Amino acid sequence: MVLSDQTDQIQRLRAEVERLRAQVIGLTDRAERAEALADHDVLTPTLNRRGFVAVMHRTMAYCARYGASAVLLYVDLDGFKAVNDALGHPAGDAALVQVARLLIENVRESDAVGRMGGDEFALLLLNAGPDEGQEKARRLAEALAARPFEWEGRTARLGGSFGVRAWTGQADPEVWLAEADAAMWVRKKGR
Repeated sequence: MVLSDQTDQIQRLRAEVERLRAQVIGLTDRAERAEALADHDVLTPTLNRRGFVAVMHRTMAYCARYGASAVLLYVDLDGFKAVNDALGHPAGDAALVQVARLLIENVRESDAVGRMGGDEFALLLLNAGPDEGQEKARRLAEALAARPFEWEGRTARLGGSFGVRAWTGQADPEVWLAEADAAMWVRKKGR
């Protein structure tokens, strides 16, 4: 009888250990998913600002260490307010998703795309200089113009104003972003 009680107790302990292991695995999975979500935009399939800045930090460190080049493109959508005003905010959300997918489809896997907020995106191209950045901006502007946004049988044209800034040793990602953003506004106002 004592042996039977000990055997039952061992089985209960083993079952409890297995239950706790499964719980730890579940909590680890949830924590990993939450961490991934912390760096990704809630609407589009891009990084959010936090995640994009983290990639910028790593890229800048890589460039400094290995003498590599990188270029930053900052994009503000043209015509986006008209989509929201004419078609509504759900259409605006869908337009942002379409633009994000277009940007992702047109960069290398080693590059990064982030939504900086509202209708502004940034692209970070590693092993690229100002000429490649300008060419990429031109081709992305053409791709945006060639793919009108459609919503419930209505069509809206979207474009983009691009600011391009090469990495020139900037130590702070926010400074580099501000430079690219300023370059974008110069182009936008020049239209």
